[in-house]
Amino acid sequence: MPESPSVTLSESAARRIKEIVATEAGKSALRVSVEGGGCSGFSYKFDLADQPDADDIVLERDEARVLIDQISLVYMAGSEIDFVDNLMGQAFQIKNPNAVASCGCGTSFSV
Repeated sequence: MPESPSVTLSESAARRIKEIVATEAGKSALRVSVEGGGCSGFSYKFDLADQPDADDIVLERDEARVLIDQISLVYMAGSEIDFVDNLMGQAFQIKNPNAVASCGCGTSFSV
C-alpha cells in the first residue's frame, strides 16, 4: 500500500472519521473517490470501507484512515480533506487546489 503526502487530512477530519468508524461494525476507514458527474463535472464520493484495495493510497492521522484509489488521486493531488461543523451543517470538504470551478454545495468541481 503506497502512501502519498500529496493529500492531507485535517485534525477535525481525522477526529470525525474515528467517530464514524467506531460506530460501524467491520469498517476501518473512509474511502474518498472522484466520479464523473455533479453540477461542475466531477464529484466526490465518501464511503466506509473495511480494507484497502491493492492500488489504494492510505492516509493516516491520529488513528484515522482514508483510502484513495490511484485514479482519484490524480484529481486530488495537493488537496486537504477537512471536516466542517458550522451554521450550514456538518460535512467533509475537500480543499482542492486543482479545481478551477466548484458548485455551491462544495461536492462537485471541475479541473
